Amino acid sequence: MIGRREFITLLGSAAAWPLGARAQPATMRRIGALIGGVEADPESPGRAAAMREGLEQRGWSEGRNLRIDYRWAGADPARIRLLAAELVATAPEAIFAHTTPATVALLEVTRSIPIVFASVSDPIGDGIVASFARPGGNVTGFTNVEASMGGKWLEILKELAPGVTRVGFLFSPTLAPGGGSYFLRPFEAAAPSFNVHPIAIPLEDAAGVERALASLAGGGSGGLIANSDVFTTRHRADIIAAAARHRVPAIYPFNYFAADGGLVAYGTDVKDLWRRAASYLDRILRGEKPADLPVQAPTKFELLLNLRTARALGLEVPATLLARADEVIE
Repeated sequence: MIGRREFITLLGSAAAWPLGARAQPATMRRIGALIGGVEADPESPGRAAAMREGLEQRGWSEGRNLRIDYRWAGADPARIRLLAAELVATAPEAIFAHTTPATVALLEVTRSIPIVFASVSDPIGDGIVASFARPGGNVTGFTNVEASMGGKWLEILKELAPGVTRVGFLFSPTLAPGGGSYFLRPFEAAAPSFNVHPIAIPLEDAAGVERALASLAGGGSGGLIANSDVFTTRHRADIIAAAARHRVPAIYPFNYFAADGGLVAYGTDVKDLWRRAASYLDRILRGEKPADLPVQAPTKFELLLNLRTARALGLEVPATLLARADEVIE
């Protein structure tokens, strides 16, 4: 039994202890992030912030109890594979993967570290998961679009530019899902119902963009659909500029294309996918297995119209399309 005087003495001594000796620091957990993009992209900070916000809402604060090791892989397949191996070698507890090429590259070097993907279009077709309900293995995540989007893009483009009779579908055969076929097939199937001749435009380098748009411009009836792969995202400035020079109406897969000057964009809110991915990273850090977490489809789509670009192309935007738009850029 301790007396009152001894207790007061002990309490006074405890007050003099260094703070670090009294409050044990939180355990630092580690995750990695392999991103199919570049850090200098204006969209990158907002996406990373969305994921951090999602983690913070669940009690994970970068620098306090969580460390995130980022690898910005760009659109070069060789670099993506190199950084995937480098990231896996650091032995994180989980890895966030942005884009199909990043996810596939990670699976080539680890079948044990949990992986949460975002912006993957066809995870079953690309052999990433066994099914949406039961992914199996060490990977799960959030898809960004479905195959029918190829037809939807064409529908919106024709509504906005009814005079278009030839439409090119621009994609990267090495970076697009199924080598481009995932969206290309539905686009080609939908083309006859819109009286459109479909044209596949596989590109591997930015130099081909100018040639492709110049070819579409011939006769004044050409239009363009830019696929949602890393190539088109990485080279969106070149594609948007070439479409403007050659006066080719074009539809793009993500809102920031329209914000950067593209005519119209329809697709998933990518920041929302990154934010939602944080929920699965949290559950994995708390002990759940990727195999038990079903793959989730996108829940938030956005339609953006750039009226400045429409006017420059001499297009009159239908009131019905304006009414459906989530944002109109004046």
